Amino acid sequence: MRWVSEATYLGGYKLKIRFDNGEIKAVDLQPHLDGPIFEPLKDPEFFKSFYVNRDIDTVAWPNDADFSPDFLYEIGQEVSEQDGSADARNSQG
Repeated sequence: MRWVSEATYLGGYKLKIRFDNGEIKAVDLQPHLDGPIFEPLKDPEFFKSFYVNRDIDTVAWPNDADFSPDFLYEIGQEVSEQDGSADARNSQG
């Protein structure tokens, strides 16, 4: 199981997330904002109000929306420390 150690906003509905194993991935959540709990996240300003919830080790929002850290890890594309774009080494396309 992975967990989120840090997250920063990249733009749109994308976050750059550092995981417990040191990997950094860019995660695009736009395709995953379905259902009543995620509807408020479609507002870009509300989306930016995310934080790392240390109790559950993942990103969360003030309305208690959150995503499993394992899910974030799976859908993320590896990026470098400085980069916000997908690393060419990512084979999941």
